[in-house]
Amino acid sequence: MPTTGRARAGVWTRSGLLVLAVALLAVLSAASIAVGSREIQLAEVFRVLVNPDGAWNDAVVNGMRVPRTLLGLAVGTALGVAGAVMQGLTRNPLGDPGLLGVSAGAAFGVVLATGVLGIGSLYGYVWFAFAGALVATVVVHVLGSHGHGGATPAKLALAGAAVTAFLSALTGALILMDTNALNTYRFWSVGSLAGQDPRLLPQVLPFLVAGLLLAAASASALDTLALGEDVARALGQRLGWTRVRAAGAIVLLAGSAVAVAGPIVFVGLVIPHIARAICGPVHRWLLAFSAVLGACLLLAADVAGRVVARPEEVQVGIVVAFVGVPFFIAVARRRRLAEL
Repeated sequence: MPTTGRARAGVWTRSGLLVLAVALLAVLSAASIAVGSREIQLAEVFRVLVNPDGAWNDAVVNGMRVPRTLLGLAVGTALGVAGAVMQGLTRNPLGDPGLLGVSAGAAFGVVLATGVLGIGSLYGYVWFAFAGALVATVVVHVLGSHGHGGATPAKLALAGAAVTAFLSALTGALILMDTNALNTYRFWSVGSLAGQDPRLLPQVLPFLVAGLLLAAASASALDTLALGEDVARALGQRLGWTRVRAAGAIVLLAGSAVAVAGPIVFVGLVIPHIARAICGPVHRWLLAFSAVLGACLLLAADVAGRVVARPEEVQVGIVVAFVGVPFFIAVARRRRLAEL
């Protein structure tokens, strides 16, 4: 088959797989609305969505489960794309906002704003989340760049672990000063979609959209960067601007996700690897698949958490960790993934 024909076939194959991923996401969204401590048939779910009547099922579906599902879609998309951009930017297969200190920085910023400064509105403390994520990103990269070989995956992972531990200790010291902050933080820190204010998503949505647009604008530059910095420079890439734009996407996406749902880890690690196995390393496809599959993973974990401990539930961050920890160990043991 001629090269053009093979390329066209590859596009159609990836397009078909992306459609299947979107269909899976639709099924998981329906399950997220229907499944819970109180079972509601899909026909009844559809009825109250189309014709709200103010009854109990209407309150559960439209007042609780639909906002929770939409929040899961947004947070999963943000974390999946942030992980893909981070892995492409650092050429680090262990790149993840949770593992490289970004989520810990955002969490510290949120706790500092809410627990110490008394800022209660999202538009007040989300800026602290962005600032904390940005500072953590810069510190990890600076620490990981020292020494022979520059910013290798292993050095970045170690720097991320050190920065995460340090910021977690500072966060713990802050919450111990306030009992109310401690009670709130215990639930929020594991990563949860339950009990969130439905008004949070519309407030944080502009930041998520801005992060997604920056990530999409960085796709071609990340493809060039994967060939190596020298080749990227020779091809005319402005590496400084590429790094700033991609880092801005990571900060906006990870900071927004942490601000509304807590520091959920491993989504940004697992999903880009799965997406890369499906569609290859081209970032315009990788980002699209990471967005859809990230939302799929988070909704599936949220539904599973409601089922395994019914009528109680296991928080989504804990369920994702059960998937992410073995995956992290498997990736770390594969020496050929030293760089992407």
